[in-house]
Amino acid sequence: MMFMYNVTIPQGVNVAINGEMVVIKGKLGSTSKKINRRLFTIRIEPGSVALEISKNKKLEKLADLAARAMAAELNTAFKTVNEGIERKMVVFFSHFPMVIEVKGKEINIKNIFGERVPRTASIVGDTKVEVKGQEVKVKGVDAYDVGQTIANIRKACYSIGDTRVFQDGVYLAKEE
Repeated sequence: MMFMYNVTIPQGVNVAINGEMVVIKGKLGSTSKKINRRLFTIRIEPGSVALEISKNKKLEKLADLAARAMAAELNTAFKTVNEGIERKMVVFFSHFPMVIEVKGKEINIKNIFGERVPRTASIVGDTKVEVKGQEVKVKGVDAYDVGQTIANIRKACYSIGDTRVFQDGVYLAKEE
């Protein structure tokens, strides 16, 4: 049984295959996705990207799942390279006023829980982080990079081993 998936390429998006990577370029930037050539082959046709699963019977189900996942990732990437992706986070503190600063590829979270040493979170990829008052905006063209940057911020705010109940931290507020 042979499965094939076609993903249509929207206007203004360029797709190229460089070795083991699919490079997607749009008006806001570019992103890349890794190809598993053992499970499926990929080729660029006029106006679409074709994903054809492996003919190996033992890998057929796994290859089908991988091709579906790649098709979903490509659809998301086609949308985000033109429109971008933005997530809003809110800084919440009850007693100790927190200060968040962006320096290069790191985010410094100062005075969380009254700690003297600032906590740091890394910014992944070409993601941009803007801090205005108690609002943090995380923007980018790759959904994975934006999500991982948010996870890094949340992880940096986590309290380990503290039995007191604090709600201080930076929380995801709105998705756009």
